[in-house]
Amino acid sequence: MTQTEDQNVHLRNDVKKLGNILGEVLKKHGGDELFNKVEDIRELTKGLRDEYDDTKYRHLKEEITTLKSPMRQQVIRAFAIYFHLVNIAEQNHRIRRSQFYRLERDSDVQRHSMQEAIIALQNDNHDDATVQSIIDDLSIELIMTAHPTEATKRTVLEIQKRISTILQKLDQPTLPYKKRRNLEESLVNEVTALWQTDELRHRKPTVIDEVKNGLYYFDETLFDVLPAVHTELEDQLNDYFTDRKWKVPNFLNFGSWIGGDRDGNPFVTPDVTWETLKLQRGLVLRKYDEGITELMKRFSQSTSRVSVSEDFVKHVEEQEKQYLTGREKWQIEGEVYRRKFAVMLKRLRAVDSKNSRHAYTHAEELERDLLMIEETAMEHQLEGVKLKKLNKLIRQVKLFGFHLATLDVRNHSGEHEQAVSEMLKVVGIAEDYASLEEQEKLNVLEKVLKDPRPLMLLNEDYSKETQDIFDVFKMIQSAHEEFGKRSVEVYLISMTQSASDLLEVLVLAKEAGIYRLHVDGTVESNLNVAPLLETVDDLIAGPKIMQTLFDMDLYRSHIEKRGDHQEIMLGYSDGSKDGGTLTANWKLFKAQQEIHNMAREYNIGLKFFHGRGGSLGRGGGPLNRSIISQPAETLGDGVKITEQGEVLSSRYMLGDIAFRNLEQAASALIQSTSKVHKDEAAMTGLKQEWEDAIETISDHSLKKYQNLVFGDDDFLTYFKQTTPLNELRELNIGSRPMSRKGSEKFEDLRAIPWVFAWTQCRQMIPAWYASGTGLAAYVENGGDEALETLRAMYQQWPFFQSTINNLQMALMKADLMTAKEYVNLVEDQEVGQRIFGDIQAEYDRTKDMLLKISQSDELLDFTPNIQGSVHLRNPYVDPLNFMQVDLIQKLRSDEAEDSEEVLTEVLLTISGVAAGLLNTG
Repeated sequence: MTQTEDQNVHLRNDVKKLGNILGEVLKKHGGDELFNKVEDIRELTKGLRDEYDDTKYRHLKEEITTLKSPMRQQVIRAFAIYFHLVNIAEQNHRIRRSQFYRLERDSDVQRHSMQEAIIALQNDNHDDATVQSIIDDLSIELIMTAHPTEATKRTVLEIQKRISTILQKLDQPTLPYKKRRNLEESLVNEVTALWQTDELRHRKPTVIDEVKNGLYYFDETLFDVLPAVHTELEDQLNDYFTDRKWKVPNFLNFGSWIGGDRDGNPFVTPDVTWETLKLQRGLVLRKYDEGITELMKRFSQSTSRVSVSEDFVKHVEEQEKQYLTGREKWQIEGEVYRRKFAVMLKRLRAVDSKNSRHAYTHAEELERDLLMIEETAMEHQLEGVKLKKLNKLIRQVKLFGFHLATLDVRNHSGEHEQAVSEMLKVVGIAEDYASLEEQEKLNVLEKVLKDPRPLMLLNEDYSKETQDIFDVFKMIQSAHEEFGKRSVEVYLISMTQSASDLLEVLVLAKEAGIYRLHVDGTVESNLNVAPLLETVDDLIAGPKIMQTLFDMDLYRSHIEKRGDHQEIMLGYSDGSKDGGTLTANWKLFKAQQEIHNMAREYNIGLKFFHGRGGSLGRGGGPLNRSIISQPAETLGDGVKITEQGEVLSSRYMLGDIAFRNLEQAASALIQSTSKVHKDEAAMTGLKQEWEDAIETISDHSLKKYQNLVFGDDDFLTYFKQTTPLNELRELNIGSRPMSRKGSEKFEDLRAIPWVFAWTQCRQMIPAWYASGTGLAAYVENGGDEALETLRAMYQQWPFFQSTINNLQMALMKADLMTAKEYVNLVEDQEVGQRIFGDIQAEYDRTKDMLLKISQSDELLDFTPNIQGSVHLRNPYVDPLNFMQVDLIQKLRSDEAEDSEEVLTEVLLTISGVAAGLLNTG
């Protein structure tokens, strides 16, 4: 038996163990009747998967439609909770595999590990200077967002974490019998608690609830895991490049939108953002307090046993006089490090105090104190042995400062235009700024920005909307003073369509004192202004927008003050919603290349911010694959990616999983950056034949997609009736409304519920629809030669390979046998059957092309673990889908059953399907 097979045995054992416990829980709470009903339904769906039989199908439908509450609700919960347990087992299996590779340094090297990346640098014969340059170029920022796609409650997530911890402990081969028995009992108790816990939220979370949810991951894992990733890279470099001692810069950081993202969320006010910043600082100060207290216990060295420099002793004496009273001082004079730590704790605990003369004014002061201790202590440390606990705290202070995570602020371009328009009207500069042509707007804004005088009249009454916008900028200025300039560094403009959208934000920043033009002509700018290019049209226009700004001396002065650095956010959701996933991804790739090449001519560095969702229809997929699929030449100035919804819990709830996920991302970036250093000329171009091919494919795909979504008058009705879109509104998973402006229009519907609804009904068209038409059209026009071109693209071009593999994943998770059930929800069956028939034909066409291009027999042959997981899950997801359709029919037809109870059961099926597919929106 191979190691992989042996590991899979452990996974199957975990699933069996958890499934057996759940079975006993079902018998306890519902008797044999509940247990047998769940087993009967499971066997029927499994049998249908193995071989479709009309008699079995009718039997299954009868079993489901005749179910009544409370039995029906218990059956739904049984399948949903089973998926939570399977997810835990699979995560534990991933940890198990990773630990196997770490048993020995010279054992098999794990794919996508830091070790693999450093060995690749060594094999490429890079010298130390080149390796240092590669490391210095690394930059990854991961941004938590509160986008409402996490369907699982925090309480349930915490139970899942405890179950996972128990499974990890049970893996220990030398575990004594009594401890093993106690752990087995604890496992039963936790699974029982999972069954007995209400999994649905009874109210929508507030923004501060969402902030606290985000802080949970910093508290539980990220505060420790981020330094560990940096240490791992440092250790691997020292192991394989031994001629120097390596120091790795802080290349991996987390930021957040939670509490700062105002776009379409009226509950994110300046007061809420301020409270967010306070909560972040409170957490990081508590963490430092714990870290210093722990070091204080460890650094017990006495000057009677070691020689400590006189300068350090004198420094400690002076600090004690300045900051401590006699009772606050550490009482043992010879324990000089503990005396220093006592001073540091006093200063740290005063940071949150108003006007305290004792407080650290900024994190760099704390860092200097820690470095001073390190320098002194290393004088009596064994050669080559690190002070790891101290090093870790120093790294944490560098990473998290006193702000924990940089908070991005985002708002819609229309909000800024409306505010600036009113301001200009009040002072008589422009009667109707919003109606001006673009060049006229630029002229007006440039004139205002070149005038050092303020624009707003303090004694003038402005509309509440304008005052609200201005209050945001005043809050940012105050945040810079209170929390430091790292607290808010970027202002994002959603729906950016022109250069004036960025200058309007600079005008508002000028009024708040964040941007200043001094009388002597010098510029001060303390905020990055970043456009968000979302729709297909905006992506195409992006290079021209940025070139217009780079050609303006005024904007170049602003960029210069920001380190000749421009951030540009790329939206994956709305582009995919408007143009289909294949076209959107190609336009995103092309926009990056064009903007990057243009910016190089101005010597401006670009950081692309990828607004990816968790689902494939919103640019999701493994983090490392997301990085590798980007144009390699654009990664030199760093990469920034959103992490949201269910992605946060799946990637960052467990420390080992968080480490592995971040290690994979770092490894991918190292290898991509290395390629550019090795052959920069080759990286800046793309084979013309390939570009022509993808352009042709994209054009056909876009036409097919838009013909259905925008060209079919019945499509929107089909979407709303065949999916649980309306029912999703009752699933309290986020503070933000489902649509902009409360509108029912397609263009105002947010991409998250768009994708979430299609995922639930298993059609998943945002993730794959129209791709097959594009690929097939290219091959039909070019024949066998065209197919060979696509195969070469798949083998040699990471972007195309990632695209094809994601499409395979999407088709694998989509299931049209189950999806067909949802067509029964369409009132006009002729419309339902016609549109579903088109979707079915496109699915078959897409699958055929993907298998031909990848030269595979089945979807996901390249990743058998995931393929097997999807195959195993489907028979258990099917009952939830079947029951969901039956319940929605009852709910929408206002049958005699209690509608509130039926709605609750619909929501339980939604939560269960999300757990089963590991995707929501």
